Formats: sequence, C-alpha cells, structure tokens
Amino acid sequence: MLLGLTGGRLLPSPRRCLLHCRHIKSAATAASGVGDGVLSAFRSICGEEGVSLGEAVREQHGKDESVHRCRPPDVVVFPRCVEEVSALAKVCHKHRLPIIPFGTGTGLEGGVGAVKGGVCFSLRNMEQVLDLHPEDFDVTVEPGVTRKALNAYLRDTGLWFPVDPGADASLCGMAATSASGTNAVRYGTMRENVMNLEVVLADGSIVHTAGKGRRPRKTSAGYNLTNLFVGSEGTLGIITKTTLRLYGIPEAMVSAVCSFPSVQAAVDSTVQTLQAGVPIARIEFLDDVMIDACNRFSSLSYPVTPTLFLEFHGSEQSLQEQVKTAEDITQSNGGSDFQWARDTETRNRLWKARHDAWYAALALRPGCKAYSTDVCVPLSRLPQIIVETKEDLIENRLTGPIAGHVGDGNFHCLMVVDPNNPEEMHRVHLFTERLARRALAMDGTCTGEHGVGLGKRALLCEEMGPVGIQVMRSLKDTLDPNNLMNPGKILQREEP
Repeated sequence: MLLGLTGGRLLPSPRRCLLHCRHIKSAATAASGVGDGVLSAFRSICGEEGVSLGEAVREQHGKDESVHRCRPPDVVVFPRCVEEVSALAKVCHKHRLPIIPFGTGTGLEGGVGAVKGGVCFSLRNMEQVLDLHPEDFDVTVEPGVTRKALNAYLRDTGLWFPVDPGADASLCGMAATSASGTNAVRYGTMRENVMNLEVVLADGSIVHTAGKGRRPRKTSAGYNLTNLFVGSEGTLGIITKTTLRLYGIPEAMVSAVCSFPSVQAAVDSTVQTLQAGVPIARIEFLDDVMIDACNRFSSLSYPVTPTLFLEFHGSEQSLQEQVKTAEDITQSNGGSDFQWARDTETRNRLWKARHDAWYAALALRPGCKAYSTDVCVPLSRLPQIIVETKEDLIENRLTGPIAGHVGDGNFHCLMVVDPNNPEEMHRVHLFTERLARRALAMDGTCTGEHGVGLGKRALLCEEMGPVGIQVMRSLKDTLDPNNLMNPGKILQREEP
C-alpha cells in the first residue's frame, strides 16, 4: 500500500518538481533523441493521440510519490492492448531505446524515473477486467485496472481482492513491486495472490508465466516464472495482464483499537496473538507520535500511547472466539479495553485514519517534506527492532512517526524533514541506512513492500551477497541483454 504504507505518500510540490526538472529541454528538442522515424513508427502503432512529447506529460511520467528527483522520459506512449505494447517494444529494441513502464505513479522508491531517457509506456488505457471466474475465485485484469476499480466491479459477486497498499495503485503495478498492505497478515502479499502474468519482454515477445490462459490454484510444473516477474519493478518486462486470487467477503467484520503502556507491550501482544493462532485480518501498530498525529489530522481522540488497530474477519461465532483470545492477550500485556468499530462507517473512518498516516505525519511540521522507509524482520525480532529504532530517532533528534503492518514483521518510519536543512537531511540519510542494516542484522530485509527502485540498490547487495546479486544480473542479462527495461533500477550496473 501504499503504500503499503503505502498509506500515505509525498506528492512533490510544483516548485520542487520545477527545480528538479529545470534541465528538461523543450518537447521538440527532447524528442529529437528518439528520432522522427521512431516517432512515426510509434504513431503508426497507437495513433497520433497515443504519443505525447508534451513537457508536462513527460514530467508527470518521470516521477512517482517518492523523494527521488524527477527524471522525465523523452516521449510517452499510450498503448491500448498487448499487441500494441509488443509492437512498440520491438521498435524500442531495434533502436536501443530504454523502456519505462508506468501504471499510476504511486511508487515510493523512484521506480518510474527515466534515468537514461527513453520511452515511457503509460498503461492507463488498458483498463479492462477480462475474465472473471467467480466459481474458481480468480480474475484476470489489464494494467490500467486499479485495486478500487476491481473491488467496485466485484461488488455484487460476494468476492473481493483484499491486498490493500493504501494507494489506489494499478494491480499490475502492485504485482511489479510485490506490494502488500494492511491485510497481508491474513491474505498474503501480491506474491501469494498472483496466479499468472502476461509479460512483454524487451524484444517484444510475449510470455505467459504459467502458460497461456492457465489458472490452477497450484502447480509444480517447471520454474516459477510468475514469481520471477513479481517484484521485478519493470526491469525484466512489461506486465500486461495479471490473474489474481479472489476471496469471499467475510460474513462479519469488526475493528478495535487498543492502547498500551509501551512499545514493547504492544508488539509483544502482536506476536503472542499470532502465536495463539488467531486468524486476525489486520493488526497495525502506531507509536505515540503517530497516534498523536492521527488524532490531530483525523479528529480522533485515542490516548497518545503506543497503539494497535485490529480487525477480525469471519462468522459471527468465530469472531467471538478471536476477539476473546486477542483481548486476553492484550490485557495480559497491560493493554486497555478494546474500543470497538463495529459498523461499516466507523470501521472505514478508523482505517482511513490509518491510511492517512502519511499526511498526518506531514502535518506535524508544516512546510517540510517526508520520506517513508520500510523494513521487515522475523516476528520474534520485531519488539527489539522497534524499540531500538525509537531510541535511535530520539537520540538523533529526528521526527519519524512509526506505523506498520506488524502482523507480518513489517513497519515504516515516516521521516518528516526540512529539505533546506542539509545537516538534518544527512542525519535522516544515516538513520535510514542504520535502520536497514539493523533489519539485516536481525535476519530481515531492507524493504518489506516498497521495493528497491533507486533508493536501496546498495542495501540489496548487502542483503543478497555477491553470488545472489550475480544470479540476478545473469537473469537480467538473459532476458534483457541490452539493459533496455527500466535501466538503473534494482541492480547497479556499469555500462560498457
């Protein structure tokens, strides 16, 4: 959602984008790097309206919701079907033009920046729900279909797609970044919920990662190509269709809020609830700084102490059992009585406040910017890393409310920083590196759901080690020998 936390994200101000993009040439000049013959080929494939050289359009497609600088492509194309994507890719391959896929631009690690110029493939016009099989609990969608649009389409079927990164991201983009969110503890991440992908490779060929049209609930046939492309961030190919698992809408849902005397008590309750086998749907942690920000921003009145937001799904009878077990555990750790959100309106207000955490954090320091960094560790290490991270923030005089999907060991620091204060920016940079390395030292990962993009390439090398990185490079070289697919992301690569 978002983020992920993707629950909240920073939209760069017009002034900031202007500063970062001051070097952009005029549309005509920028386009000359592509060449008139190439532009004519593009127009013959997707029409005059399907090719844009406009500076504003290129700038829009050169940034996501991260703090990374705006890097616009030379041209933006708007294909309408996989055949057009394939034909456009073949032209780019022939002329050695970089290809940058673009969904909705809600990423948090600079994944859509055209670091080497080239052609942005904006996939918004491919917005069809193609195949729904309610009896098999699966659906196939094009890359322009967003999470909210799919669930609106499914509204009368009794089914839903639960992976919720906060942002209304495109579903194929969520697959490309291996997104997750508040429901991952119960329903898994995108990696567990993608059954098949249609992918256009760098040379324009089309591959179906589980076989064309196939949608079995499980398979042991050959290499897992689907999971190779999930999380590949556009560096191996362009995802043009994804087949997803669906779930029945639960008979009953209830949410609750519980306050704790300490971070340790809240996180211990999370771990013990999961160890007790409670099939909780969401269990979200907010530290005292974050809950105070949410209270102010969303007009809530919860105690300003470490807090858990919880949600239970199931039958009425099973909910009673789940809630009793969770209450017993939280109270044994000094937690307050549950404050309930039983009706749909109250539950939606509660979770909207959680998803608005980013904007609530920004409101703590008006005029400042924000940067969200996330890590993920084994559950048993979660209390230690959050306590140590909190101490690190205080010791280094940093504003960094903590919020996260602690049910799967994943949390976010929402760093609020004055971009005009170089010393503070430097402290934030050092903090984020310490946080990531702290997670690695605890057998975790430098990113639970935001992805690598531009920001965590060096940390990926530390996480995977030289042999792991070399295997990744070999896969990239095999599928994209000319380094055309979203170059500069995930892997740091020296060009010959």
